[in-house]
Formats: sequence, structure tokens, C-alpha cells
Amino acid sequence: MTTSVRPIDPSRRVRVGVLGAGAWARFAHIPGFKRDDRCEVVAIADPNRALAEAAAAEFGIPDVYDRHEPLLERSDIDLVDVCTPSATHFALSMAALAANKHVLCEKPVAFDFRETRRAAMIARSKGLRTKLGFTFRYAPAMRYMKHLVDQGFIGTPFIFNGYEQNSQWLDPQNPLRQVDPDADQSVLQVSSLEGYGAPIIDIGHWMVGSGYDKVVGTMRNFIPERMVRQTGRMMRMNIDDGDIFIGEFANGALGSVQTSFVTVGNYPGIEARVYGSKGALICRLVEEEGICERLTAATADQVEFRPVVVPPEFYPPGGSPRETWRSLFYANLTASLITELRDPSLPNEGDFEDGAKVQEVINAVELSFRERRWIDLPLGGAKA
Repeated sequence: MTTSVRPIDPSRRVRVGVLGAGAWARFAHIPGFKRDDRCEVVAIADPNRALAEAAAAEFGIPDVYDRHEPLLERSDIDLVDVCTPSATHFALSMAALAANKHVLCEKPVAFDFRETRRAAMIARSKGLRTKLGFTFRYAPAMRYMKHLVDQGFIGTPFIFNGYEQNSQWLDPQNPLRQVDPDADQSVLQVSSLEGYGAPIIDIGHWMVGSGYDKVVGTMRNFIPERMVRQTGRMMRMNIDDGDIFIGEFANGALGSVQTSFVTVGNYPGIEARVYGSKGALICRLVEEEGICERLTAATADQVEFRPVVVPPEFYPPGGSPRETWRSLFYANLTASLITELRDPSLPNEGDFEDGAKVQEVINAVELSFRERRWIDLPLGGAKA
């Protein structure tokens, strides 16, 4: 049963509590909130209290905890931001929902789409908003691309091509984060597909306006020996560091996605292409020559792709393509959530249900690789 969204009085600031004080919290999450005068970060928690205290001092956050429980128990906090290691996301998100908090969570909420969907259903039943850290759908150029698609610029969508790739771990000496050094090395473990696939799968759903009906894909381990942060030594890591899948959308469009963190190129490495009956759009989110985003367009009567200027209203205050992508894109994400919390009539964009749909595709592509066949969606044959 779904209840109406719990409104937050627009005359006051949304009060935010942050779980996690690592690099992504400091470089993206907290700066995004600090940029928006409609909200305030009032507390931060991290098991490493020194990290939390350093972040609090840097950003003027009044209260610090080394456990999440006292932060969640506070009745004056409206929104909890889960910015911790991936393995903790589901438990912390569920605890925040149980405490009747709106939740922003880094991806993934859970590695099994069914758990993400369960969290989404609990949020809806309580009238709570959720949002996933699908950072790249909030890039100004990507949002303008979606606006043009919605305005009919490309006509009927035919084909979506998505890429998220850079060379972050092309050098095997660069320590790999968040891997299981005790994993069965005879079985290829999902890595790039999980961490890098999610944002571009999300953008594909969003641009085409449909989910996938079926997918088929494959994964590879191109660099088998790596430095692992947990062990501090080189060891065999049989992980997916490159993958490709193709699929058929339910509305008849076709899609392809390629992800890798061993493909030469700069951050963040996103490229989304959508081709339709009237035109085509290509958005690149790659830091090159001091610019972090580019949008180009072509039409049936002018087939050469030409640069498109993104209107100022798609940028956060003071934003420009020459700002670092980390703060630029995330400022739009946090602003989107604050706007949704203050106006219950608005749809909840990029929420946990969107996350469940993305995770279901990831789970399906992994199954396709394991069983070497096409996989029908939804998994289990039941519509959400």
C-alpha cells in the first residue's frame, strides 16, 4: 500500500544527516548540499571518528558520531545520505527507512535487485522519498539531452548506445578498492558491470523511456594480477574489468552497453548516444582539455553532428562545463532531491525502484554470461 508523500515545510531548510566521511562524501555529496541554501547538513557519522571530525571541521557540520544509530534516532533529521562502502548500503538504507527518514544512497542499494525493490516498496508505503547516486543523469548536458528527447528532437527512439569506461585500473599497480580477496578465483566475479554499468543502464532507461525486455552479454578479465588495497600486495583477481551487452527494450528500441575500467580514457568516461526517426544526440561526460561535458546533435536533413550549447538553467548556481564533474553533476542531484522533498506533487526521479530496475539488468547480464544465453526480463517473469 502506498501512502501520500510526507511533505517538508518549504519555509524551513531540509535537515540532512550524512553516513560516511570518505572521499566521495567530501568531494561530491556534502559540497552538493552546501551549495543549496534550502538545506543544511547537521550531522555526520563514520566508524572512523577522525574522518568524521575532519569532514565536520571542513564543512561546518555541528554534530559528529562514530555510529549511525544516534544519528538515525534524531527526530530533527529529515534526510539521511548513505555514502559508505557498498556492502553496507542496504542495511543502512533499511535502518534509515525504519527511522522514517527520506534516503539518498550511493549505488547499489543492494547487489540483488529484489532487496532494492523491497526497500523501494517500504519507502513508498511510508510516504518517503528515495534517490540513488546515479550521478551522471544529473549532468547539465545529460539533462538537456533528455529535455530535447522529450521535446521530440529525435522522434521515435530507435537505438541507444551507452559507454562508461576509463583507464582507472589499467595499471595493475593501482590498488583496487572494495574487492573480496578471499573470493573463489575459479569464478569470474562481477566488478565493472556492477560499479560502472549501473549509471549508463540508468541513462538508457531514462532516455529511451522503457526498460529492457531481454539481454545477452559477456564479461572478461583482461588484467588478472592486481594490487589489492586490503592486502597491500599483488594477487590474482578474477574480476570483470570489461564487459558488453546488447538488449531489446520493451518499446521496440535496441540498446548496447559497454563498460570497463581498463579502457584508455579520462574520467568519468560516460558517453550516451540515442538515435531516432528524426535526429540523434550524443552526450560525452569526459574531462578533456578542461571541459567535463559535451553535447552534439544531428538531424535527418543535417547529418553532421554539431555542438549544442546547454542553456544556463540546466546548471546549478555558478556551474559551468569547466567545473570538476564531481561537484557540478552532484549539485544537480542534491538539488533535485531537495526540490522533490519540498514539493510532494513532483515525481521521485532516480529512486530506489529505478535502482531495482537497473540492478535487475545487471543481474540478468551476469546470468546471461554464466549460462551463455539470452535472458528475458523481468527476472522470474513477474512485473513489478
